[in-house]
Amino acid sequence: MTVWDDLVGQEKVSAVLDAAARDADALVTAAAADQPLPETSKMTHAWLFTGPPGAGRNQAARAFAAALQCVSPDRALGGAPGCGFCDGCHTALLGTHADVTSVAAVGSEILVKDMRDTVRKSFTSPANGRWQIILVEDAERLNEKSANAVLKAVEEPAPRTVWLLCAPSIEDVLPTIRSRCRHLNLRTPSVEAVADMLMRRDGIEPEVAASAARATQGHVDRARRLATDPAARERRAAVLKLPLRLDEVGACLRAAQELVDAAAEDAKQLAEEMDGKEAEELKAALGAAQGGRMPRGTAGVMKELEDMQKRRRTRTQRDSLDVALGDLTAFYRDVLALQLGTRVALANADAEDALERLARAGTPESTLRRIEAIAACREALDRNVAPLLAVEAMTMALRAG
Repeated sequence: MTVWDDLVGQEKVSAVLDAAARDADALVTAAAADQPLPETSKMTHAWLFTGPPGAGRNQAARAFAAALQCVSPDRALGGAPGCGFCDGCHTALLGTHADVTSVAAVGSEILVKDMRDTVRKSFTSPANGRWQIILVEDAERLNEKSANAVLKAVEEPAPRTVWLLCAPSIEDVLPTIRSRCRHLNLRTPSVEAVADMLMRRDGIEPEVAASAARATQGHVDRARRLATDPAARERRAAVLKLPLRLDEVGACLRAAQELVDAAAEDAKQLAEEMDGKEAEELKAALGAAQGGRMPRGTAGVMKELEDMQKRRRTRTQRDSLDVALGDLTAFYRDVLALQLGTRVALANADAEDALERLARAGTPESTLRRIEAIAACREALDRNVAPLLAVEAMTMALRAG
């Protein structure tokens, strides 16, 4: 199983990355043997991966990082880098490779202080790998200062450093950065391709796999979670019942509160899994005495960790809300399809009775207004409007139609 097997429905992108990884391997091999470098190469020092949510931008970038770090002996016999089994591939895919650094937004932005050490590391030689790789998972969240820091590093990279930037679209990245990157655009995989992946890789029953892939409309990560996590299926079922409950103002306010509370519970569960472990690891690194007593001068470091964890909880809550809003949008999109006389590719076939009921009770114009109300809620959340206020405004608009 090669590293490219996780790139669902991205055959063209896989082919480009495979060719680049082969050329990168040839470059490193030639340099190590003090041989002349190839005159032409498909490899470059900076890559930009774009595509809609769920297309697999980060997976593609991490698979490429693994292929660049591949140390399989089969390469000397003509095999392609990216075996998926060697130490280089395995640690790069897990995120534990010493020469693969990942940067992701903790809050709404990637701050310059979060990039300083990473930029500094990008100018060093690989410690034990073949390349020094910097993977920025949320390049669209770079603010002005952190983007300028990345720009300086991309403009004059070290010889063995590769930058991998991921963003929803090319417009989300500064023109000065994207002009120095090779751009790869991933497409939303087909429902059939996602269902096949769930059956083949996760052992999901065909009916469950098809339902999860159809419900998420090709979003690979959400389809896997929906297929494997009963709690995720319960939350989605609750969201799909919401449009039938908005018959009075009180019901709208209760529904909004429930959506926000469910998102907060998701964030709390993640925090419980990660925050305590991070705090204990930092205390150990700082030399905490037995009983938890911290050395002098370390309070500021602990406060920084707490602030980071708070930003992450806020982002996790809003990401969870966004998933629910996406499910609502797909629901009303199906209602609109029925109102326009088509049943092709309904995402929520398991809620067809509710879809039929709302389709008969409204008009295409009112359904479009409801879809616009959900989009307005998402925009309000992006502008840091209080989640409960934004969701209450949305549920009231959904009731009015």
